[in-house]
Amino acid sequence: MSEGVEWALHSCVNLAWSGPDRAVSAARLAAWHDLPAAYLNKQLQALARAGILTSSPGPRGGFRLARPLAAVSLMDVVAAVEGPEEAFRCAEIRRRGPGADGPTAEGAAADCAIAHAMSRAELAWRKALAAQNLDEIRQQAERQAPEAPQRLRAWLAAQ
Repeated sequence: MSEGVEWALHSCVNLAWSGPDRAVSAARLAAWHDLPAAYLNKQLQALARAGILTSSPGPRGGFRLARPLAAVSLMDVVAAVEGPEEAFRCAEIRRRGPGADGPTAEGAAADCAIAHAMSRAELAWRKALAAQNLDEIRQQAERQAPEAPQRLRAWLAAQ
């Protein structure tokens, strides 16, 4: 998974902390974590295309949450940034080289055992991410750093 997923998740929580009426530019969100603004903007645009954020142009423009954090799963963010493709892609290397014509058990499934195992693991991973929403993450972050929302709001107001 790319760093863009982490950046997108943090940005969503930061937007929640910034307040519902405040649009925050990609450059401001990037500056908060010392990230490259152009790359973060790509992640934010992906979130906007997925309906997680809205964006507005202009000097007072920027990004806002399009829906409550409780309505956004971690899987929603991962799919928006990484795309819907599976993480593991079987290239069927078992069908190449000298072992390609090896014997198979009578009635054996055509699916590669490794691809099957990886698919089961991916399904479990996706279900776990879909079962967690960003509001749960926000709450945990606030328990770990209770001053974080106010620090962010003060920093945004000072700029």
